[in-house]
Amino acid sequence: MSNIVNNLVEEYIRTTLKDKDGLLRELEIYATEHNVPIVHKEVSDLLKVLLKVDKPKNILEVGCAIGYSSILFATTVGDEVKITTVERNEAMIERAKENIKRAGFENNITILEGDAEELLPKVEGEFDMIFLDAAKGQYKLFYDMVIDKLKVGGLLISDNILYKGMVAHDDFVVRRKKTIVKRMRNYLDYICNCEYLSTSLIPIGDGVALSYKEKERGAE
Repeated sequence: MSNIVNNLVEEYIRTTLKDKDGLLRELEIYATEHNVPIVHKEVSDLLKVLLKVDKPKNILEVGCAIGYSSILFATTVGDEVKITTVERNEAMIERAKENIKRAGFENNITILEGDAEELLPKVEGEFDMIFLDAAKGQYKLFYDMVIDKLKVGGLLISDNILYKGMVAHDDFVVRRKKTIVKRMRNYLDYICNCEYLSTSLIPIGDGVALSYKEKERGAE
């Protein structure tokens, strides 16, 4: 459980939503058995709806893991989508490559191997959607590296923003997570009060922030 909503409500939502099939379902089972962080079931369905509405053609993902989200994006949008995803964990990269090949999206998904902090400034292009799902204490750092690459009218999605409820209230904070929680709170304060974004915080999964880019950073 995510600890951010009533457990009975969360269980009802997850049992009511339709299960994935094929490779995506296989990856969900693998992630559970091997403790691999992927998006929660209800978040994956939210992402599917957003993708079907917005139909992004160029997506940047920070945090690939085993490739679940990238494959979900490509499966939903179709063969025209181009996805650039960043991952530093070598074991995850190899697993992601295998999964992407099995899914038939080798021409759609490009994995940049290494630290996001080093790679993101070098990424070129304009993106329709950016998905943040990497180190939670580094979201503001990553944000500053990518927000100018998001087109006006584009969507920034930040996952795990409530961090098992710890971000919402100090009573939930584990001592060793205090720095991460403080940084995430600062990040959320920024994107919720930023004049060039419209942001909504949604308490599903481990918390999701949706930010619509109204205009360029620094524009009057």
